[in-house]
Amino acid sequence: MAPVEATVTPRIHPTPAAISMRGEPFPVTPDVGLVTGARTDTPAVAAVRTALASAGFTRVTEATESDPGTPVTVWVGGPAENAATAGTLDTLGVRGPAGLRADGYVLASGRDSADREHVVLAGVDGAGTFYAAQSLRQLLTPAGMPSVEVRDEPSAEHRGTIEGFYGQPWSHADRLDQMDFYGRTKQNIYVYAPKDDPYHREKWREPYPPAELARLKELVDRAAANHVGFTFALSPGLSICYSSDADLRALVDKFESLYGIGVRQFNIPLDDISYDKWNCVEDEQKFGPGSPASAGAAQSFVLNRVKTAFNDKHPDVSPLQTVATEYYDIKESAYKKALREQLDPSVLVQWTGIGVIAPTITTADARAAREVFGHKILVWDNYPVNDYVKERLLLGPYVGREPGITTETVGVTANPMNQAQASKIALHTSADFLWNAPAYDPARSWEAAIADLGGTAANWLRVFAENSHSSRIQPVESATLTPLIAELWRAFEQNQDVTAPAAKVNEYFGLVEQTPARLAEGLANPRFLTETKPWLDKFGAYGAAGKIAADLLVAYQKGDTATVERLRADLTAKRDELHAIPQVLAPGVFDPFLDRALRDTGA
Repeated sequence: MAPVEATVTPRIHPTPAAISMRGEPFPVTPDVGLVTGARTDTPAVAAVRTALASAGFTRVTEATESDPGTPVTVWVGGPAENAATAGTLDTLGVRGPAGLRADGYVLASGRDSADREHVVLAGVDGAGTFYAAQSLRQLLTPAGMPSVEVRDEPSAEHRGTIEGFYGQPWSHADRLDQMDFYGRTKQNIYVYAPKDDPYHREKWREPYPPAELARLKELVDRAAANHVGFTFALSPGLSICYSSDADLRALVDKFESLYGIGVRQFNIPLDDISYDKWNCVEDEQKFGPGSPASAGAAQSFVLNRVKTAFNDKHPDVSPLQTVATEYYDIKESAYKKALREQLDPSVLVQWTGIGVIAPTITTADARAAREVFGHKILVWDNYPVNDYVKERLLLGPYVGREPGITTETVGVTANPMNQAQASKIALHTSADFLWNAPAYDPARSWEAAIADLGGTAANWLRVFAENSHSSRIQPVESATLTPLIAELWRAFEQNQDVTAPAAKVNEYFGLVEQTPARLAEGLANPRFLTETKPWLDKFGAYGAAGKIAADLLVAYQKGDTATVERLRADLTAKRDELHAIPQVLAPGVFDPFLDRALRDTGA
């Protein structure tokens, strides 16, 4: 039995707002022209060069806002970047990017009257041109380039992640890799908020040591190269004295040090702290006895002071962000009333939906959050984070969020798993939703993620991921295996011949058994294999056990007592070994099947 082949997926991911074919595709030739302007986005040009090289263009003639006369010419830059692109768009009969939202772009390709091929990448801004290059990367192959018109723009203003989980933070290498991944998937915000970074939380007043600051600068630079807004978060809530001038200075000084290495987005999370007890007597003297209302007033006070002392001093800094202490609901409260009435209106408030892990987030929920907090909302979405179920990997798609949340809020930051590489499956799909929420199809998006991340091993990655699919936002688990097991039990219960349904179950468990080795051979992502090894090892063992269970049911129905006894002993030993391993896979599917096979074939 071979893994199921990938279904047809969109040629561009995230799904573009509009795409139409304009004629016949054209082949790749050795010669290509690359026309840029003095202000063309540098990361976009780098991405185009990489795409051209990958497709087989070996001789690139570069020109500045002039036609090099090459058989195929790529024009890069919107109206503010490259004055020459407008004329080429006119030649192709395609409208420019005017009127598109920030980060939007036009990508057009086709022939002119002289039978020369042109490709135009014109963003409404530099980021848009960069995203056009990401689309070109997916369209341009050694087989050729389609004649196409893409008019594209994002649904959400902010699209990305927040590294806000508890437990082992990501490695520096993983963070750098994530920035490249976000650029590829058109995500534009990363909030650095690892709970276990002491200088982010417990030692928030202390400056980063020079070596650590240098590592952060490397990350900030990589983010900028991918049009990702690196957002530095500082969590002072465990010890801050809200009324203290010294603590205000500590906050501002810390932000200034990060500003000096290129950070332009800042967040002060005030989540997961007590808001009815003060950390200093001065706060009780200024704000009164500890209570939600006084906490809201104190938080507003210090956030407003930071905004005045830091943000207002730097016009190039984005609006300040915070995470409300009551981040998990939309009920009116004295705390929210204080934020609504006292917090500067420019401050963005992060909110998780209803519940720490919201099964759904509706348009109405998002609108109510905006109204009850009285501020623009940036969603902190706790998926696929697994710090509360460390024994699991959450590899299903982003679901349960209505398209309207992208208009009722300023965007979404998804909180990933401790496993950076494994998180990419879900983050690939959340990126798709945030770019084009009305067209989002979770199943199709998940298949696109598997294909992109799995490469030649995509079919094996699918087998693994579909058996770690369920979560608090997604009840579906083991979509291929579950009906096969159900068919087997129906035949068994009705005393029908179980040979055929057992063979199907056996074959699928054979795939499960092979998956660890197949991924080790074919998946070009060693870090994924390392961080998921405990799960992969157990997954393979489940495959062997599942095959035994299927064979056991066949032998039992045939009355082959000797084989039944042998297989029961083998399965019991396998099950005991599996129970000793803490990692969890296919909850509600693997273990119940093995347990019932033993139970129903007992004396």
